[in-house]
Amino acid sequence: MPLFVLVAKGRSMQKQEQLKALEKKIEYRFRDPALLLQAITHSSYTNEQKINRTKNYERLEFLGDAVLEMVTSAFLFRRHPELPEGELSRLRASLVCEPSLAFCAKELGLGKFLLLGKGEESTGGRRRASITSDVLEALIGAVYLDGGLTAAQDFIYRFVLSEPEQKQLFSDSKTHLQELLQGMFHKDCEYRLVGENGPEHDKTFVAEVLMDGNVIGTGEGRTKKAAQQQAAYQALLACQDDKTIGESHTFHTLP
Repeated sequence: MPLFVLVAKGRSMQKQEQLKALEKKIEYRFRDPALLLQAITHSSYTNEQKINRTKNYERLEFLGDAVLEMVTSAFLFRRHPELPEGELSRLRASLVCEPSLAFCAKELGLGKFLLLGKGEESTGGRRRASITSDVLEALIGAVYLDGGLTAAQDFIYRFVLSEPEQKQLFSDSKTHLQELLQGMFHKDCEYRLVGENGPEHDKTFVAEVLMDGNVIGTGEGRTKKAAQQQAAYQALLACQDDKTIGESHTFHTLP
């Protein structure tokens, strides 16, 4: 058998194992595995492999975004019967924003399952929030097409809408952090940009938030503001985890 045929078969088996592992991770078995494969395929991979461009995750992301918004809207409508439309919209935005979805994707470990082109791989695409958040939406679209609204709703409840109060901090973490620091320490914090990664058209920014010159949170995002919000959120999590912070007035430095 020619070598290129053996290589092709080996890659095919590797993909199948990868898909099975992802199905186990998301607790859903696809009737049509091609949908799952498409959901984790980045445009850089289809371009490099000269595959039909519609076979990347972008169309599924479009669908998943709509399904996610509908399910989240219904979830919040039932959960908060006392809230007006404007407040419901704000809460929904906090749950389905890029940093929140990227956080959910990271908890699932989606980055390691992605099919990326060599260029995107070399620039850290597996860790880029703009990609992993899109892939999560594409997965929602794939589950919807494969199993219907009930299956998609179960997926969203399990992996996106779990612990909604925690995820809502993404909506304006900078304000929450400033209020916390002022209340506990009577001090302000400052932000600094410490890095930029990725190509010019799809950059990822890295930011730090500091108090008294000490780094208390680090984050990344597609914009500088998103990176700052992520850094503030990580600082808030560190504060919640520190049981003695109220007594010691110290803040653990994050790695």
